[in-house]
Amino acid sequence: MSHLDIAHPYFGVFVIFVFTFVAFLATTFLSRFVGRKLANKNNQKLKLAPYECGLAPTKQPNRISSQFYIMALLFILFDVEIIFMFPWAVDFQVLGMFGFVEMILFIFLLLIGFVYAWRKGALQWQSMK
Repeated sequence: MSHLDIAHPYFGVFVIFVFTFVAFLATTFLSRFVGRKLANKNNQKLKLAPYECGLAPTKQPNRISSQFYIMALLFILFDVEIIFMFPWAVDFQVLGMFGFVEMILFIFLLLIGFVYAWRKGALQWQSMK
């Protein structure tokens, strides 16, 4: 048996896959190259101005509180942890006492994390200034 087995049933699929991948890369790089060469590089002030009527927009600093991020992170954390309880509930009879003790331990660890977040003030909504 040779190292290159052309008679393999999936050899044709592999060749088509490689050809498609190479064609995709060639098309992507060619379109990027042509687009950059044909692009108009004329950066006039009128060209860069917004098309809408009215005053020119000004940039404002982003004043979003980090409390949004912390609340979303805690929600996702506890939401995903609750999802882990569904398979346990489905196989509750099969798992027996061992599964029950493991789930009580799991809920206890979740409770420790919840109390920690609560004590640190992560669940209190602070007024936006």
